[in-house]
Amino acid sequence: MFLNLVEIAQVAATAAEEKKAQDVTILDIRGLSVFADYFVICHGNSQTQVQAIVKAIKDKVQEKGILIRGIEGLRDARWVLMDLGDVVVHVFHKDERDFYDLERLWGDAQQVLVQ
Repeated sequence: MFLNLVEIAQVAATAAEEKKAQDVTILDIRGLSVFADYFVICHGNSQTQVQAIVKAIKDKVQEKGILIRGIEGLRDARWVLMDLGDVVVHVFHKDERDFYDLERLWGDAQQVLVQ
């Protein structure tokens, strides 16, 4: 089954929501970035929850046949970056999300409705 990029972002966002991730957001950064087309951004309230969110996303995208190119930051679980090619998933601990505020940094990006 072939999924387009927004569908890949939706798969990741839905998996995050199923683990009670907070404020799940998809940003369309096409035209604003050369390294990705979509960001999925969410946070958990503890390191354990962040790790559970990442595991759920990993399991769901692999189930759909989506290649995970890399995962960084999982051990500390403060800001985990998942590289799904042109979709990059950011799973933050709440404190780090508040500090880095990617939505403000990428303020020109359009938000995509999480379904």
